[in-house]
Amino acid sequence: MTESSFSAGAAFMNDADVLFIPLTLPCGSVLKNRIAKAAMSDSLGDGTGHPTTTQCRLYERWAEGGVALSLIGEVQGRSDVAEKPGNLVLNDQSDIERFQRLARSGDQHGSGLWLQLGHAGALAYPPTSMPRGPSALDLPGLSCEALSLAEIHALPEEFARTARLGKGAGFGGVQIHAAHGFLLSQFLSPLFNQREDAYGGSIDNRQRLLIEVIQAVREAVGPAFPIAVKLNATDQLEGGLSQVDALAVVEALDREAIDLLDISGGTYFPGARSASDGSASGPYFLDFARQARQKTTLPLMLTGGFKSLAQARDVVAEGAADIIGLARGLALAPDLPHQWRHGHCSELAFPRFDTPPEGGVTAWYTMRLTRLGEDRDTESPGSLEEALADYEARDQARTATWQRHFGFLS
Repeated sequence: MTESSFSAGAAFMNDADVLFIPLTLPCGSVLKNRIAKAAMSDSLGDGTGHPTTTQCRLYERWAEGGVALSLIGEVQGRSDVAEKPGNLVLNDQSDIERFQRLARSGDQHGSGLWLQLGHAGALAYPPTSMPRGPSALDLPGLSCEALSLAEIHALPEEFARTARLGKGAGFGGVQIHAAHGFLLSQFLSPLFNQREDAYGGSIDNRQRLLIEVIQAVREAVGPAFPIAVKLNATDQLEGGLSQVDALAVVEALDREAIDLLDISGGTYFPGARSASDGSASGPYFLDFARQARQKTTLPLMLTGGFKSLAQARDVVAEGAADIIGLARGLALAPDLPHQWRHGHCSELAFPRFDTPPEGGVTAWYTMRLTRLGEDRDTESPGSLEEALADYEARDQARTATWQRHFGFLS
């Protein structure tokens, strides 16, 4: 955000409708309000890397509900780097018409649908993918080989190709995923990245691949197409990305041609604590966002932990962030922006789960997205155990489909 546009927004800091002031991004695109559906792994691909009717309807519902934009999680450029068999794969072998239908579904009512460009790296799903990260790892629940220098050099163009195809299919923007322990986040983290070449060691080296990906994507899509970056404030892992290094990355990104910096945190490293499963009473990474604001003039999006209209409004009014990223809140109430605009649903009623099984909460919300996309959200949500069983059965079926379609043998 330019200094003049931020000053203009600041004039509305006491306005009750601060969340509904349009925001002009550096590339010139205008977001109609300050509420975004943050990226989630909705796991609604068909097992061949293509969108489904249910997935199209899900993003249509969020557009109808009033979000400024929705981010669709984990769209890979290759079939061997996916996080789950319900992810999407967009490359030259994809059926572009099916992606065009998805883009049209989410690009309604003044809302946009952006692709999150993903590569799971060391966290790739072994039954369908080849886990490869910055460095070789052999840990309980996680093992991978190291990427060669030639493979690293090929990555920026792989991201750029997916972005180019996404733009051609009609998506409104892209987000480069450098958070939550996926590949670009792994390069930033000294826990994952123990390389001794130009891509390891100091934070200047560890951020090198991210910068190269951003530059390649910008060249591929041109100056007027929105590019966001999702960045961890912290990995929440001992020995992982520190806040000091994360702020250094923010400062470096301020010099790049991006339009939105989405701040989140945590990782899907086996056994790691998840911020979304905690009991914090407010936004998880607000303090980091305040520090990041001092390092960049880019528009900031803050994702995670918002539980009320007042919290969202206050963060934007304060200027700590320009956009609020919501995920589970919009899974519970897909029309939440419309409700907030009319003063309803001021407090989000999140379900409480006692002693949830591992993966149960994620499975419950993922199956909730399925019901939204099938217009069955008024049905009883069922137990965590039922959701987890359904989730795992669907993954198993789609794993078999993926292996047949892509000819992958684990």
